[in-house]
Amino acid sequence: MTIERPAIQSFQPPVRTLMGPGPSDVPPRVLSALARPTVGHLDPSFVGMMDEVKTLLRYAFQTRNDLTFPVSGPGSLGMETCFVNLVTPGDKVIVCVNGVFGGRMVENVRRLGGTPVIVEDAWGEPVDPAKVEDAFKANPDARLFAFVHAETSTGALSDAATLAAIARRHDALTIMDCVTSLGGVPVLLDEWGIDAAYSGSQKCLSCTPGLSPVSFSEAAVARIRARTTPCPSWFQDLGLVLGYWSGAKRTYHHTAPVNPLYGLHESLVILAEEGLEAAWQRHRDNHLRLAAGLQKLGLDFVVREDARLPQLNTVWVPQGVDEAACRARLLNEFGLEIGAGLGALAGKVWRIGLMGHSSRASNIALCLAALETVIRG
Repeated sequence: MTIERPAIQSFQPPVRTLMGPGPSDVPPRVLSALARPTVGHLDPSFVGMMDEVKTLLRYAFQTRNDLTFPVSGPGSLGMETCFVNLVTPGDKVIVCVNGVFGGRMVENVRRLGGTPVIVEDAWGEPVDPAKVEDAFKANPDARLFAFVHAETSTGALSDAATLAAIARRHDALTIMDCVTSLGGVPVLLDEWGIDAAYSGSQKCLSCTPGLSPVSFSEAAVARIRARTTPCPSWFQDLGLVLGYWSGAKRTYHHTAPVNPLYGLHESLVILAEEGLEAAWQRHRDNHLRLAAGLQKLGLDFVVREDARLPQLNTVWVPQGVDEAACRARLLNEFGLEIGAGLGALAGKVWRIGLMGHSSRASNIALCLAALETVIRG
């Protein structure tokens, strides 16, 4: 018996305007970079580009950390890379949960044999520093602290500088999720004293999904080197990965995603050309424009004004409105994608992204006009 040859033709994706929680619109320069000729992952020219990516990421993260590079996988793999290298069995880890992604941190700690001490805040609220302080006082043996800087499930932005300072006072290393914040709001690893951070290529960096920039401080590297048990993941063991991403002679670890790294390189060049401060201001200005229009439509924000993430605007769905049907109309009639709620907010909110290349005046005008049509029509 033979299997018939499938009559499948080349996939032609529809043209969308991406204003959900990620991915964001990818600029033509990045799409063009992805189409450049593939070279070997140990080719000298590619190795040189890898070093440029590391330099560009240090600028984006505002750090001098030598161990700064993109993990070959999505932000979830960046998260796991931080946890599998820093958490050992029996470790007590203080973890802040104010949405879906803090909960994923907790799950990582548990699966690695650690003990999570959960600091919980309501969804839509930033992390409460007083609760973190109390958690450290009640658990003086905790040597790791983890929190989400910009909670993608709600659009809440927490005070990273204050939280990291608390951890330092209690002699703990800090792991920070900045998947949604990097490139859109200040992320200042060295100034804040963040020891391990991970992000994603597909949000404010405006690259395609599939790469996760990470950065580790010297203190984090020292902790990794002092492990008495092996890293439970071969692929994510930084002791092995370093041989590929650093040094004059690179050693084979895995076949890196060559063309996606071209795209990340180009997206980081675009960010450097604009300048971080200008990019942060653009996201802030466009958020204010979108917020004013949403409020005119009678849409209320989930997050209070002083804690709102400019690039991810979460609003309550008006009573009596079928949120899923509205999103379907936006997609089918306007080619516009916005996001639904997750977890406790499923079916109750819309998440409207203004990330990277998606943060443009034309997108805001389209979104507001389309929303008015589907809500009132």
